[in-house]
Amino acid sequence: MATVSTYLTFTDQTEAAFTHYKQVFGTEFIGEPARYGSMPAGENEEPVPAEIANLIMNVQLPILGGHLLMGSDVPPIYASGLVVGTNIAPTLHPDSREEADALYAALAEGGEARMPMADQFWGDYYGELTDRFGIPWNIVYTPAS
Repeated sequence: MATVSTYLTFTDQTEAAFTHYKQVFGTEFIGEPARYGSMPAGENEEPVPAEIANLIMNVQLPILGGHLLMGSDVPPIYASGLVVGTNIAPTLHPDSREEADALYAALAEGGEARMPMADQFWGDYYGELTDRFGIPWNIVYTPAS
């Protein structure tokens, strides 16, 4: 069944924020938080710099009514445009790749396609965009295992 979650982005406070949210909601993370240091280097790419290796790449915490709160740190080199208020993105979890592509195309029309839909190393089909109204969106299709 398709769902919607909320994605929060921080500069270096994700771990502290999600530890707090975990206490507030009395729930547990889904899996262990993924860190940038665990990200594989692509061909002809340098390894992740030591200063960002321990930052959170993705964390997931169920909160109320089945809603999933997700988050990550933006490495400092990319954080200059991060402003509280634009660091929250609705995240759509459609039921198929085709639905993910259709949602991405419709929302990106007149906006900015920041990260086109593509298979990712962590197993999801994922993309990011900013719509014509300046709202950031994430779209993630997770194939059945």
